[in-house]
Amino acid sequence: MSVADQVSTHLGVAIRVWADLGSRHMWTLHRAELIDGRGIFVKASAEPTPVFTAEAAGLAWLAGTDPASAREQAADAASSTSANDVSAPARRTELLPQVLAADDHMLVLPWLSEAGPTPETAERFGHELAALHAITLGQFGAPWPGWIATLPLVNTSTNGPWSRWYAEQRLAPYLRRAAVHLGGHGIRLLERVIEHIDTLAGPAERPARLHGDLWSGNLLWTAERVMLIDPAAHGGHRETDLAMLELFGAPHLDRIRAAYHETYPLADGWRSRIPLHQLHPLLVHVVLFGAGYRAQTLDAAAAALAV
Repeated sequence: MSVADQVSTHLGVAIRVWADLGSRHMWTLHRAELIDGRGIFVKASAEPTPVFTAEAAGLAWLAGTDPASAREQAADAASSTSANDVSAPARRTELLPQVLAADDHMLVLPWLSEAGPTPETAERFGHELAALHAITLGQFGAPWPGWIATLPLVNTSTNGPWSRWYAEQRLAPYLRRAAVHLGGHGIRLLERVIEHIDTLAGPAERPARLHGDLWSGNLLWTAERVMLIDPAAHGGHRETDLAMLELFGAPHLDRIRAAYHETYPLADGWRSRIPLHQLHPLLVHVVLFGAGYRAQTLDAAAAALAV
């Protein structure tokens, strides 16, 4: 059975037009028009992979459309007692596309028509990202095994602190995998970051609902708003998403950041902590692409330790 036939079976709707868009990582990309007029986007793999179901879980969890997330948010809000908590009852965000179908062979989403980035759309995104982060959680991590690109992410949940969770589940595993490219000096530098993580992490915050891989390529600009795709979603420190936007740049980033701060200001010293939050995605790049990212990774480690 072809991919198109599988998608049609999943959706229960015939496909009128099917177009191949190439490939990325280990999967193929497709655009289709259904007989009812809807456009869809499909990622598919001939070999079964848990990546698609993890992505689907993350999209639904971030959007607040899954029943488990609704119960979690409501319970979290009900148990909040601190005046500084920003827990909220279950609510949806429009930042995420709806998952139409997902299994170990495919992920089907609505087709989103892109438009050029504008300052107005950037400001709206900054406000909406801050509102998403304001939905705080009870634990760091996520209730499913995570993935970033083709690499697994340990999402074991913990009550914190974030510094230990980040060191043990985001830095240490990728340091081991990247060690062959980092050399002895680089390994020791990253080990020092892990050793001093509690001091470097800054003020404690409750877990926020994060996209987790928020580089500019995962921002899809439409005429109305930014839509977020390809998440590595989990409960984490909200500075991580902002630092990821900084890592490779994003259109109108100053406007995004200013709008974010209007809605939900970051803690003092956040700028100095950007390199710390960038270390995980940089280590991921070292693992995926090799020593070309070594210098940038070690620069970030040195900057994190200089705080």
